[in-house]
Amino acid sequence: MVEQTLGELQTEKQGNEHELRLVLRNVGLVDPESIDSYIARGGYRALARVLASMSREQVIDWVARSGLRGRGGAGFPVGRKWALAAVAEGERKFLICNGDEGDPGAFMDRSILEWDPHSVLEGMAIAAFAIGAIQGYVYVRAEYPVAVERVRLAIRQARERGFLGDNILGSDLCFDIDLRIGAGAFVCGEETALIASIGGRRGEPRPRPPFPAQHGLENMPTVVNNVETLANIPWIIENEPESFAAIGTPKSKGTKTFSVAGKVNKPGLIEVPMGITLREIVYDIAGGIPGKRQFKAVQTGGPLGGCLPAEFLDTPIDYESLASAGSMMGSGGLVVMDSADCMVDVARFFMEFTQEESCGRCVPCRLGTREMLDILTRICNGGGEPEDLDRLESLADAIKSSALCALGQGAPNPVVSTLRHFRHEYEAHVYEKRCPARACTALVRFEVDPGKCKRCGRCARACPSGAARWTKGEVATIERNLCVRCGRCIEVCTFDAIS
Repeated sequence: MVEQTLGELQTEKQGNEHELRLVLRNVGLVDPESIDSYIARGGYRALARVLASMSREQVIDWVARSGLRGRGGAGFPVGRKWALAAVAEGERKFLICNGDEGDPGAFMDRSILEWDPHSVLEGMAIAAFAIGAIQGYVYVRAEYPVAVERVRLAIRQARERGFLGDNILGSDLCFDIDLRIGAGAFVCGEETALIASIGGRRGEPRPRPPFPAQHGLENMPTVVNNVETLANIPWIIENEPESFAAIGTPKSKGTKTFSVAGKVNKPGLIEVPMGITLREIVYDIAGGIPGKRQFKAVQTGGPLGGCLPAEFLDTPIDYESLASAGSMMGSGGLVVMDSADCMVDVARFFMEFTQEESCGRCVPCRLGTREMLDILTRICNGGGEPEDLDRLESLADAIKSSALCALGQGAPNPVVSTLRHFRHEYEAHVYEKRCPARACTALVRFEVDPGKCKRCGRCARACPSGAARWTKGEVATIERNLCVRCGRCIEVCTFDAIS
């Protein structure tokens, strides 16, 4: 059965030979606004199988045997979470689909919701049967208007066809889904903050335990799964758990979607088996680095992940390997950087993002990230001190060990990983007041080599600020106080006289 299924899966490889599409199996092949198109591709067949011939315990056992782990970032075993909720006591139970995808450069969940919303709804109905939920919510960012409209349409169509509502497909399952639109707070990707937002409160995390599986929405047992996790469920039920478990690595089963962004020739959305290497993604799937620049680093795991240099290109992508390398899987954002990127400035960018997105509830995240951002900004502006590197490390340790939620605990990761792998760049900024990548404009100055200057005046004519000065027959000069460091003079000089 497993060998036959895996053989048939070769037909699901679309585009690149390294890809294997389970979650994205219907993308481009179904009309996302037509339930008939989804049904024609076998949609809702898994739900019908569950309701006709499986018990709740069997569904949970199948999901557990498949090895599916949460695709939202933490990687918690889905079967174990469902089992906890199934035995939890409460008058009613809730199921939430987390579509609050806020990582810069990430668009996995958005693409699934936009192009195959019914696979998510079917996965939710199966999960509701397994845990005994009566009400579900799809929580989507307001910044995803197409996803919002298509999910709303899919819910209406599923109700009309009897896949949602009372006595689904003639069974005892009564389950309905409503749509909730988030206001764009990154912290609401954390499940307790998301639950607070759905409940009409400020999106702030709360300490755990108790976990949502015991006490969640309305203080009732609640399961929160992300979009990609739920989209895997129908495939697992149709093809049986061993087929899913046969893909990937011993501890990280199945496939993973990634949004590949940054300095690559072919950015976009991909789905690959767990265990594929970073090198295969960057060079074989994404087409390598544009131009003549060299690969420098790849950040996995979004703004809470780490930056890995070239020596980690052969690292297999699974939860444990990325964690041991100093990064994380996260929800699947993957940003590639080249030799023109300054790793200190990259760390500053992500720290600025997490600092702005902090809910401010706990002191380590509210004040610690602000202090780290101030230090990084000072270093990028040429005011760094040798003691700053030790300050960054001590602050990172304090925040990681004492912040309330995963956002605060993960906020220092880009700084920690760049200090670990690119410490020489920090030292160049601090000790030499120099940015090796020439990206920090405060540390860049432009000079004319008198021996190479041909006295043509091309730089002066192209300079937008009047910093390049030239008199006919004389060597050009650059006034540093007027220079805006745009690099236009270097672009137009054909004699390499400006550096």
